[in-house]
Amino acid sequence: MEVTQVLLNAQSIDGTIRKNAEESLKQFQEQNLPGFLLSLSGELANEEKPVETRKLAGLILKNALDAKEQHRKFEFVQRWLSLDDNAKSQIKACLLKTISSPVSDARSTASQVIAKVAGIELPQKQWLELIGSLLSNVHQPLAHAKQATLETLGYLCEEVSPDVIDQDQINKILTAVVQGMSGSEENADVRLAATRALNNALGFAQANFNNDMERDYLMRVVCEATQSSDMRIRQAAFECLVSISSTYYEKLASYIQDIFNVTAKAVREDDESVALQAIEFWSSICDEEIDILEEYEGVFTGDSDITCFYFIKQALPALVPMLLELLLKQEEDQDQDEGAWNIAMAGGTCLGLVARTVGDDIVPLVVPFIEENIAKQDWRQREAATYAFGSILEGPSPEKLIPLVNVALNFMLSALTKDPNSHVKDTTAWTLGRIFEFLHGSAIGLPIITQENCIQIVTVLLHSMKDTPNVAEKACGALYFLAQGYEEVGPSSPLTPFFQEIVQSLLTVTHREDAAESRLRTAAYETLNEVVRCSTDETAPLVLQLVPVIMMELHNTLEGQKLPSDEREKQSDLHGLLCGCLQVLIQKLSSSEPTKHVFMQYADQIMGLFLRVFACRNATVHEEAMLAIGALAYATGPDFAKYMPEFYRYLEMGLQNFEEYQVCSVAVGVVGDICRALEDKIAPYCDGIMTQLLKNLSSNQLHRSVKPPIFSCFGDIALAVGEYFEKYLTWAMSALQGAAELSTHVAGDDELTDYTNSLRNGILEAYSGIFQGFKNSPKNQILIPYAPHILQFLDGIYMEKDMDDVVMKTAIGVLGDVADTLGSHVGSLIQQSLASKDFLNECLSSEDLMIKESAEWAKLAIIRAISV
Repeated sequence: MEVTQVLLNAQSIDGTIRKNAEESLKQFQEQNLPGFLLSLSGELANEEKPVETRKLAGLILKNALDAKEQHRKFEFVQRWLSLDDNAKSQIKACLLKTISSPVSDARSTASQVIAKVAGIELPQKQWLELIGSLLSNVHQPLAHAKQATLETLGYLCEEVSPDVIDQDQINKILTAVVQGMSGSEENADVRLAATRALNNALGFAQANFNNDMERDYLMRVVCEATQSSDMRIRQAAFECLVSISSTYYEKLASYIQDIFNVTAKAVREDDESVALQAIEFWSSICDEEIDILEEYEGVFTGDSDITCFYFIKQALPALVPMLLELLLKQEEDQDQDEGAWNIAMAGGTCLGLVARTVGDDIVPLVVPFIEENIAKQDWRQREAATYAFGSILEGPSPEKLIPLVNVALNFMLSALTKDPNSHVKDTTAWTLGRIFEFLHGSAIGLPIITQENCIQIVTVLLHSMKDTPNVAEKACGALYFLAQGYEEVGPSSPLTPFFQEIVQSLLTVTHREDAAESRLRTAAYETLNEVVRCSTDETAPLVLQLVPVIMMELHNTLEGQKLPSDEREKQSDLHGLLCGCLQVLIQKLSSSEPTKHVFMQYADQIMGLFLRVFACRNATVHEEAMLAIGALAYATGPDFAKYMPEFYRYLEMGLQNFEEYQVCSVAVGVVGDICRALEDKIAPYCDGIMTQLLKNLSSNQLHRSVKPPIFSCFGDIALAVGEYFEKYLTWAMSALQGAAELSTHVAGDDELTDYTNSLRNGILEAYSGIFQGFKNSPKNQILIPYAPHILQFLDGIYMEKDMDDVVMKTAIGVLGDVADTLGSHVGSLIQQSLASKDFLNECLSSEDLMIKESAEWAKLAIIRAISV
């Protein structure tokens, strides 16, 4: 097979030629993988071949080693490891040869592939000579080979974890990288590659950052690089500082003054791409300090494992004026461009983080700037003053902010209607939204909204919804938070008199010709949902009138199916928004008996619409329609049974959708809703559902986040069908036991701990449902053999001391369920378990009322079981 020509054809503008070439490559890969990978690496290494085929060969090679989905990645790793050693050696030789190629695209691609291979082999203790040969490459006289080698070392540090490489080699890598960064290196490309490589290698430098001399040296080299004459190097050096700020926050104290000086200089004088990274450093420090202060709630004792150095508080007098100055550097059309990011926006974002870090201290530093600029001729000054105000509304106390808001509110409402500049209006509407989000609601003692200004606020916001899409979208957002603040006001809401007008205005917005711009249509529907969700009984008749209106909208969009594909995409987004809106209406109206009774007349038609949405086959819509059907099942209760024959096949399709795992997860949740609605009437569908759920659990293709809800779902099914669950019991219990064992000895990062907790909670909810389902059944004895394992599982998670409150409550509940269902059969077993003593006592004295109540119930169940 002449691979060069096929690779050229694969990039042809002629679709047929391209398709044929892709097909040939696929066949070659399937029929002879070693030959396929060898010919690609040969192509990449061959200096006589055209650059575009070399680059594509490298790319296909890289994609044969790695994939985003975990299960495919695992397959690719196994596939590479099982290749013939001779073939692997030849491929690796080609790759190493290519990083000395004079063609930069070939070098760069080879660097990435080498790192992917290293990521597979080094953890297996293979290709151990790689790092040595790369390090000797760094001393080559050819600049381009040096540059590519440093780039490869950088990628390699991204691919492997630090514990795979021993400290001696780490030191050598860092030495090579730092030498490449130093001023004595004449070639700018080499210095740039070295600076980027250092950024990737920072995770490996733990021991070096703990050593004062080495740390001083590393920091000096990075700070010097921020002063390079090459803009790319300056930017990469600041990117290094950003990474250092989050990885080694606790080591920064002696450098922070110097860093302030270099960042301030960059912000004032340097190119925007460099200045943005300099601001990002301070945003990153804010993130670190916010996390630390939240975790310890500002109380540090001798044994806190990390202290807060209050860098932001110390830098305030210099930092805030620097950030305020940036707010005046707006771009003309930044509001229209959704992906816009510039120095003014970065300054405002950082200012907002500073406000969250230091609270009240920021207010006196910002107020003079607002007062000075808010009424100026130049729109830039008015917009910057408004942006500054909006940015500091989260963090400082209401006591500090409310007096300012009371002065500013009228001014801002008038600016939103009268300011001639669209930027100023956009930022004003955003700021009003922030005022309502953080300073309005039942939790805030002093109300900023009175009967008098409520009329004015609503009038202004509804008027602004007719403005340009970006301003209208922010006005919708402000109305969203205005409604949310009245969620718990009792029987009457100040928004009641305007309800009809608000709903009408929002519906009008959704029909605007330009509603697709600036997310306007989505914002209008989200706001409509929130207004409905937070409405009171007084407006229930108006909410009911909204149901046929939204149904009609959905009906009309379903009629127009013969659309070109780009229109179909928009159509499915609209289906999603309308299904979401119906879901909120269903939940709202079914929460009280009188409205629920009236609403039921629409149930059949609504379900018919949802089924038609499914027939349009689009994943995102499925998710929204599924969620809405879950709400409908909850509302209709046992009557939902009549929809099952038609709905079941879509439910099954949802449960089989591994690719879009969110859809699968939602479908699992809906099974739970239907179990609660139908109770034992779900039995005829259980064989199909349980078979699919067990299949999902054993698949390594399904995203792990769907597995905990599947276990909970076992509990829902068992609770619904009672002793009928016996036919699935051995399968379900064996899956639960396997997962329970996996979930006890887990050490890992926060993300893994969170996952482990959600997995345990799912398992416990399943046990709980199964035991409660068999409670009054003469067959409950069949659960006795499972009790020892469950008690052992409870003891195990208690011993590990890392469960969160949710798991604690479910776990103590399961202890009660076992005692309650099996009684004297398990009395002595329970008495021997840790769970019934230490764990129970800990829960009984918990400050969390839910845990305490569960524990008191469990205690009674245990006493009954033991005393019989």
